[in-house]
Amino acid sequence: MRFGILGATEIWPGAGRPPITVGGPRVRAFLALLLLSPGRLVTTEHLIDGVYGDDPPNGAGNAVQSQIARLRRMIGDDGLIRSRSGGYLIEADPGDIDAHRFESLAAEGRRALAEGDHRRAAGMLDEALALWRGPALADIGSAPFAAAQVTRLEESRLAATEDRMEAGLALGEHRDLVPRLEQLVAAHPVRERLRAQLMRALAASGRQADALESYADIRRTLADELGADPSPELSEAHLTVLRGEPAPRTGGRVGLPAHLTDLVGRADDVERVARLLEGHRLVTLSGPGGMGKTRLAAEAATREPGDVCFVELAAHSTVLPAILDALDLRESGLRAQEPTPDPFQRLVAALTGRPVLLVLDNCEHLVDDAAAVAQRLLGRCPALRILTTSREVLAVTGEVVFPVRPLSRVAATRLFVERATAVRPSFVEDGPALERICDLLDRLPLAIELAAARLRTLPLAEIEARLDDRFALLSRGSRTAQARHRTLRDVVEWSWNLLEDVEQVTARRLAVFAGGATREAAERVCGANAAEALSSLVDKSLVAFDGERYSMLATIRAYCSDGSAEAGQAHLDYFLHLAETAEPWSRRAEQVDWLARLSSDLTNLNAALRWAMDSGDLATAVRMVAALSPYWMLSGRRGEAGRAAAELLDLISARSDHDVVEGLEEEYVLCVLDAAAVGSAPDAHVTRARTVMAGRTASRPFLTFLWGSFSGIADGPADLRGAKDPWTLSLLHFGIGLRSWWVDSDRAEAEREFTLALRGFRALGERWGMATTLAELALLAEQRGDTAASAAMTDEALDLAGQLGATEDMANLLCRRGDAVLAGDRLAEASEHYERAAVLGRRAGSPGSLAMAQHGLARVARARGDAAQARRLCHEALASCPDGWVTVEETRARIHVTLGEIARSEGNLGEARSWLRRALGSQNLEITSAAAAVLETIADPPGRAVQARDSRPSTM
Repeated sequence: MRFGILGATEIWPGAGRPPITVGGPRVRAFLALLLLSPGRLVTTEHLIDGVYGDDPPNGAGNAVQSQIARLRRMIGDDGLIRSRSGGYLIEADPGDIDAHRFESLAAEGRRALAEGDHRRAAGMLDEALALWRGPALADIGSAPFAAAQVTRLEESRLAATEDRMEAGLALGEHRDLVPRLEQLVAAHPVRERLRAQLMRALAASGRQADALESYADIRRTLADELGADPSPELSEAHLTVLRGEPAPRTGGRVGLPAHLTDLVGRADDVERVARLLEGHRLVTLSGPGGMGKTRLAAEAATREPGDVCFVELAAHSTVLPAILDALDLRESGLRAQEPTPDPFQRLVAALTGRPVLLVLDNCEHLVDDAAAVAQRLLGRCPALRILTTSREVLAVTGEVVFPVRPLSRVAATRLFVERATAVRPSFVEDGPALERICDLLDRLPLAIELAAARLRTLPLAEIEARLDDRFALLSRGSRTAQARHRTLRDVVEWSWNLLEDVEQVTARRLAVFAGGATREAAERVCGANAAEALSSLVDKSLVAFDGERYSMLATIRAYCSDGSAEAGQAHLDYFLHLAETAEPWSRRAEQVDWLARLSSDLTNLNAALRWAMDSGDLATAVRMVAALSPYWMLSGRRGEAGRAAAELLDLISARSDHDVVEGLEEEYVLCVLDAAAVGSAPDAHVTRARTVMAGRTASRPFLTFLWGSFSGIADGPADLRGAKDPWTLSLLHFGIGLRSWWVDSDRAEAEREFTLALRGFRALGERWGMATTLAELALLAEQRGDTAASAAMTDEALDLAGQLGATEDMANLLCRRGDAVLAGDRLAEASEHYERAAVLGRRAGSPGSLAMAQHGLARVARARGDAAQARRLCHEALASCPDGWVTVEETRARIHVTLGEIARSEGNLGEARSWLRRALGSQNLEITSAAAAVLETIADPPGRAVQARDSRPSTM
C-alpha cells in the first residue's frame, strides 16, 4: 500500500484495486500527521495540537480516537494504524510514502551532483520531482500543523528543482532549461540560485544580453525590496557572463527541434545513423518529403555526446548565412569596420578545435550550395562532421547516403493509433482497416499523421473510403520515390479539399510567412477574422502553434503557397511597418527588446524585402533596407545587409523608366553605405551618394554616424546646431572627440568631448553609444596612467557590449584589459583576460579577436621566460589573422615585433631583423617606433632603422 500527501491525499492499495478516497479534512489531517512520522509514535497530545490547535473540542482524546477509527475503516487494514500508550503510529515503510521517498531521492540526487555524476543526479531528481502531484498537503485545509510542513516540503521541492537545473546545466541542456528557469524566476524573483542558473543558461545559449539584463533586474529587486546586494554566487555568475567563460557542459545543443511525441518505428534507423556518424564525416539522409528525415536526424543528433548545431534551411536562400545565424556568429563589433569579415572565415574560426556535429536540414532546394559549403568546411575543420537531410544527395566525395525508407506495417499502424488516440481518446483500433489505410499512404509518417488528424471530424471507415476513391485513379505500379512524392501531395490535397473556404484562404495567406508568424502578424496578414480559422487549421494538423507563433511544415507550406500578390503585399506592409517602427527605438534604452523582436522575425523581414525586389517595388525595398540598417549593424549582420543592398542597387541601376529613389535620398544613401561595407557598392552609386550628402545635414540619425564612418573625420569645426535629436548631438560630440585626439593630438579636448557624448548617451539609455564612448575614455585613462578608472570603464563597456550581444567587442575589450595588467607585470591576471578573450573570439567566429588574444598569451609566455611557447602562440596568432583588415594588419605587425624580440633574445639577429622590418610596414606609428627601437639595438648599418621608421606616414 502506498500513500500520497504531495498533492491531494491519496491511498493506493495496490493489487489492481482502485485508489482509496480519504473523506473529510480532519481525517486527512490525522492521516498526514501519522504519515509524516512513519513507524514512530505520534502522541495524542501532538495529534490534538496539530489538528485542533488552540481550540480543541470537549473530549478531544475521544474525538481523536473516533477519527482514527474512521480512518481504519477507510483503509480496510486494522493493523496498519496501531494504538500505543499515549498515542498512535502507522506501520508504513517510508519508501511507500511519497513525501519520504521524495526526500530520499532528492538527497541521493544531491550526493550524485556533488560527486560530479550529473546524469545519475538528473535521473534521481527527475524521479523525485515526478512524485509531486500538486501543492503539498493540498486538501488538508487549515489544520494548524500544515503551514509549517507545507513550507518545509515546498522548500525541499524548490531546492531539488534547483539541483536538477544544476545537473541539466552540467549536461549541456542550456536551451531546454531556459523556459523552465524563466518560469521559476518569475515565481521566485529574489531566489538568487535560480537567477544565477538562468543567467548561466542564457549565456550558454548565446543570449548574453538577456543574461546581463536578468542580473540587472534582480540587483534592482534586491535593493528595492530587501536593501541587499547580490550574493557571491550571483556576482560570480555575472562576472562569468561578462568574461565570456563557457558554462561547464558535456555538449552544446543549438537549434535542435523539440518534439512533443515519441519517434515511432525508427529505433533501428537511429542506431544505424549513429554508427555511420562514428565512422564517416558526411552522412546524408535521403528520401521523399514526408518520410521523416528531419525527425530521424534530430533523434540521431540528440545521441551525440559533443556539440550539435541543427540548421533548418527550408526558409533560407543561401546556406552559409543560415549556419552563421544558427551559431549566432555575427559581425558582432559595435564600431563599423571596413571591410566586413569573411563569413566563411568566421565559421571556420568557430568550428576549429572542437568536435561538432553540424546538421543541415532540408537541403534539396540548395543542394549545390550545401555541397560546396560542406566540402569547404570539412576540408578546414578536422573535428567537424556533417549530417544532412535532402531529397537529393549532395554528390560530394566521401558522402555516405542513408536512404530513409517507409515505416514497417507494424510501425505505421502504431503511429496511426498513437496519433488517432491523441485527437480522439475513445478511438477503437481496427487492425485490418488501419493496415489498408497505411498501405494506401505508402506508410509515409507525415501522410499518416495528416490522415489520423481527420478523426476529429470523420469516422475511420469514411477516411478509408475517401482515400481509396482518390488513389483509385493512380497507377498502382512499383512504389518509386516519385510515386511517394505524389502520394504525399495527394494526401495534402485531400486534406486541403476538406477545408472550408475561409480556412483555405487563411492557409494560403499564412504560407507567405517564411519564418512562422506571431498571433498579431498572422491576424494582420490573414485577416481580422482569421483567429477561428487558424485554430481550426491547428486542430487539423496543417498548422502548428506553440503558444506564441504559428508555423507550417515546409511540405504543407509549399502546397499552400500560391504566390498571391495580395498576401505578399500584406506581408510586406506589415514587416515594413515593423522595421520602421523599430528604427527610432534602436537609439533608446529599449533597443535590446526591439533588436530581439526583429531577430525573432528576421526570416520574415528578409522574405518581405525579397518580395519587394522581385515584384519590382524598389522604392519600398529602399525604405526597408534603410529601416533595417541600424538593426543590421547593431545585431552584427552587416555582411547580410551589404549583400541585400548591393543586389538592390543593381536593380536600381537597371531601372531606366523613372528615378525610384526620388524623395528617398537619405534612404538611398543608407543602401549605398550598406553595400560599401562589403565592398560591393558600384562607383556610380558612391558618386551619387556623395552628391546627395554634399552640404547636407542628415535627418536620419544613423545616417549621420555611418556617413561619418565612411567619409572620414570631417575637417573644421562641427556644427552642433545641426543636431536634430539628442542622439545625434551625442554622436557629434563623439566625432569631435575623435578628431581632437587623432587629428589635433589634443587629448584633454578629446576627453571633454567624449564625456559630453557619454552623458548624452546615458540620458538616452543607449548602450551602443555608451559602450563605444567608454572604450575610448578607458584608453585615454590608461594612457594618462589612471589604471583604476580605465579598468572600471572597460568593465562597464564589457557589460553594455554583452547586453547587445557584441561578443567580438567583448573579446577586444578583454584583450585591452590584458594589455593593461601585463604592463604592470600581473601575468596571471593578464593570462586570464587573454584566455577569456580567446574563448569569446572563437565563439564569435572572429579571427582578428582570436589573433589578438593569442598574441597576448604569447607575450605572457615570453614574460615568463618560455620563448618556445611564446613563439608557438605567435605563429598560431599569425595563422588566425585574416587578410585585408586594417585593424588585423596592426595585430599582425605587433606579432612581428614580438617574434623579432624573441629572435633577438635568442641571438638570431638575422631572423630578428626580418620580423622587425616587416613590422615597419605598419601604418601605426606606435608599432613602427617599437620595431625601430628594437632594430636599433641590433648591429645594423647606422641610421637604417631610424630612416625606415621615419619614412612611414603617421596616422596617429
